[in-house]
Amino acid sequence: MHPSIALEVGNDSQKDPNDTSALHDTSLHLADTDGDFPVHWKSGSLKYSDFKLMTEGGTAKLFLCRDINLHREVVYKTLHPEMRESEIETQRFLREARVTAKLAHPGTVPVYEMGRDRNGDMYFTMKRVRGRNLRDIIQGLRDGSEKITQLFSLDVLIDSLIQICQTVAYAHNHGVIHRDLKPANILIGGFGEVLVLDWGLAKVWGESDLEHEPLPKDADPVLTPAGRRYGTPLYMAPELARGDAHIDGRVDVFSLGNILFEILTLKQLLHGKTAQDVADNLLGQALLKPSEATPDRSIPATLEAICCRALEKDPRERYPSVQSLLDALKAYRLAGASLG
Repeated sequence: MHPSIALEVGNDSQKDPNDTSALHDTSLHLADTDGDFPVHWKSGSLKYSDFKLMTEGGTAKLFLCRDINLHREVVYKTLHPEMRESEIETQRFLREARVTAKLAHPGTVPVYEMGRDRNGDMYFTMKRVRGRNLRDIIQGLRDGSEKITQLFSLDVLIDSLIQICQTVAYAHNHGVIHRDLKPANILIGGFGEVLVLDWGLAKVWGESDLEHEPLPKDADPVLTPAGRRYGTPLYMAPELARGDAHIDGRVDVFSLGNILFEILTLKQLLHGKTAQDVADNLLGQALLKPSEATPDRSIPATLEAICCRALEKDPRERYPSVQSLLDALKAYRLAGASLG
């Protein structure tokens, strides 16, 4: 499993998911801002202390720790020891740090630094962000959580999706394709901020199109596979499932359409026990419209049309860009505001 930052830096899994007080517990105190700065100050990995494991997956660990120079909490990410010799995982780790750092946008997490610790192992640090990932929000809506239902109406979720599209369109404008967009990689904060996370699988200008591989038959459809250069099977576009030699920004359009499908239906678009099952269903069967998947839900016709176009299997039939999808969503919200 390649861990999603949304889980790693966004959730306090030990706390009540309906309790929003923890999301706002970020007050500054005098001890955080005042005090002398020592002449013999620490730098690099030595300036971090009080490490607490937040989460770990198959390739990396994330820790919450304290920057003793700036008196703030940060998230510290490093690879598992057994992954440090993997060329693919090392490249993915470096790419995640550098792409996220270079995509300076309100919808991405600020990266503070990258370095090596005393053992020579790579790490990077980033802002500690608070909120709920979209996967957990959709699960809360599916479970009928009163608090989640109050906080996340359809309009709120569509506005969040608009922010997601703005971030991804910005990335595309800078030559970066995400390739692993899914609800678990979207974080919604307590003040309406929306972050797109986990850029470790991003495709950047100059990357060979020949690196894509067909899905291994035994891959878990829910997880981003370790040692591979494609995203989570349940959310990937047909081009990635086939292992096409050439992909472009329309793979992200498809994934965004998949996210919209879940927002509208509270159900997953694709199913299968293995990644191969998912790929076979995606490539060999017609995709349901949101209203067909959940005939008991009232789904706005305009949103269904937007969703279906984003999910066209033939990339030529999809929105030609994330910006086009964004424009359609904005027009929907503007029309709703005018009627209101």
